[in-house]
Amino acid sequence: MNQKAQKLGIELRPHFKTHQSDVVGRWFKDFGITSIAVSSPSMAQYFADDGWTDITIAFPFIPSQADAINRLAKKIHLQATVSSLGNAIKATQSIHSKMGVLVEIDCGQGRSGVNPNDSKTIKNIVSTLISNQNITFLGFLTHAGQSYQQKSEQLHDFNTGVCKTLSTVRSEWLNDFPNIITSYGDTPTSIVCNNFQGVDELRPGNFVFFDMQQASQGICSTSDIAIALAVPVVSVYANKLKSIVWGGAVHLSKDFYIDAQGKKSFGAVCKLNADLTWSEPILGVYVESVSQEHGVIKAQDDEAFKKIENEEYLAILPAHSCLTVASMRELWISSYGKTSIMK
Repeated sequence: MNQKAQKLGIELRPHFKTHQSDVVGRWFKDFGITSIAVSSPSMAQYFADDGWTDITIAFPFIPSQADAINRLAKKIHLQATVSSLGNAIKATQSIHSKMGVLVEIDCGQGRSGVNPNDSKTIKNIVSTLISNQNITFLGFLTHAGQSYQQKSEQLHDFNTGVCKTLSTVRSEWLNDFPNIITSYGDTPTSIVCNNFQGVDELRPGNFVFFDMQQASQGICSTSDIAIALAVPVVSVYANKLKSIVWGGAVHLSKDFYIDAQGKKSFGAVCKLNADLTWSEPILGVYVESVSQEHGVIKAQDDEAFKKIENEEYLAILPAHSCLTVASMRELWISSYGKTSIMK
């Protein structure tokens, strides 16, 4: 990803909410990465404590977190995000330390951010921000999260549209703010696409591990997935072709994907090896459902079930690696050992 960004002449600012680990974060430093994105002030503080000095909080400003943001901005180069006029007003009233602020644009996901065609609101937001002498208006940020529902062959046209939208919004402000940037990032477009015209900064995060949502859309292969959840097998019901594991929603989340057989699955099932590596997904076996603590592993036939019925542990490739990491709070890294992640 770093080589790709360099070739395209775009700054890479990886989003660290996927791994939340100082150990994994240091891998990025080995590749010369100096700027990162996070999702909260506490996460920003965690990585600042490990030596990161250029951090964007890519989640809208929360007034109750203002004290933490102001303190951190006195120590590092910190960027905040605002997502509406009301959000910008609250940020402007609360920010007392020098920092940059990006305006979030909604490029079609419909979650948060300003409509790119609403020039009046954008103008009011920018005017509000620059009324505070501690704030530097940096430009525009978006997360087009609907890319995760796109097949890989659809992403090129999708990406072109998002880049064009961002470029159009920025062009209206270049005369007054010639140095403003556009920040855009998600793993699917960052992996598949090669044209980010008008984009200054990429912020993918999931690519560090990948997951089954990405694999099911053709963004990666299952062999690219670098993270698995080890689950103990609790009960085996051969007559029902199913096993119960300790690996439910509090471990995997309730995110899912549609597998190659058209089934809704909460994870791909693999054999767990003694050295904590895992096999490729077992054909005909999947995580059928999850409740709070329980996971239901289902096999499509007797032949598939025989591959798992005597296993004490299984490895689950999660539907969404970011949520699994956030749920578990701990990683075993093959080259490092056991490590806790951001608390």
